[in-house]
Amino acid sequence: MKAMSTPKKEPLPSSFGQVSLDIPVQRERDRNFHLGGRSFYFFDFDDNVVHLHTKIIVFNKRTGEEKEISTTDYPLVHPKLGRPDTEWEHYEARENGELSSYRNFREMSPDTLKGRPQPLIADMLSALQNPFQDWRGPSWSFFEKAVNNNRPISVITARGHHPHTIRRGIDLLVLSGDLAAHPNYLSVYPVSNPEIRRSLGDTEMKMSTGDLKKLAIKVAVSDAFACYGENPHHRFGMSDDDPHNVALIIEAMRELKQLYPDNAFYAFNTYGGRIVREEVLVGGDVRRDVVESEDAKAQMSLF
Repeated sequence: MKAMSTPKKEPLPSSFGQVSLDIPVQRERDRNFHLGGRSFYFFDFDDNVVHLHTKIIVFNKRTGEEKEISTTDYPLVHPKLGRPDTEWEHYEARENGELSSYRNFREMSPDTLKGRPQPLIADMLSALQNPFQDWRGPSWSFFEKAVNNNRPISVITARGHHPHTIRRGIDLLVLSGDLAAHPNYLSVYPVSNPEIRRSLGDTEMKMSTGDLKKLAIKVAVSDAFACYGENPHHRFGMSDDDPHNVALIIEAMRELKQLYPDNAFYAFNTYGGRIVREEVLVGGDVRRDVVESEDAKAQMSLF
């Protein structure tokens, strides 16, 4: 992948974070460690690892008025935009650079920010400093356990921030004491970022988020083999809270299973408050297991 320019870091509040306690984390070896295999964890970020109050903006076509909508409500509102006889008849979503409906999910220029932090950083700080906000997503325990056990992880998100901004947002979880260590990053793919899109082959900027995530999964598996060698005992799993994206994840893993039949490929669907593991088998069939608990031990037992 072509090297990306590194964005300027924003200063953090001096009062942020907890006192670091040098408490050793007891690490568990990968399941196939004795065979030279590693377990690779791929994570969608929003509403999967963390819940953030990042807002989507819709615009009144007649007045230009902006209205903020949560990511929870937007799937319900989006089909109504522009439809007569609804309260959203005169509203629309816009794709227009830094004035788009999704600008809070994108990397902003210093001129636009005017000294403010990137939206992801601001939202992470807000969540972590609010003791009443339940910011942990359904895969948080899974993510924390993977990080603490030094598993190679990839973050594959619909956001369009620079990869370093994604990492900086996760750094805040270490500074706050919610993570005991920095992740062992394999890769970070914010698939709406223009440079990432081009690196994935979307030179005309026309591919859907789901298709871009599907491509990113394949590239991340290639990253894993490039870094850790091609071993039939490597295992790959990705968690996502969007059922549509999970279907595309399974499509990607079916294709990967044809190329690497001895490796294990899993999708973890975290939609609806439970976790469904779907293992892709040789021939394309899927074996499903359900875990009702969000407890890390219960989740890790599936992988």
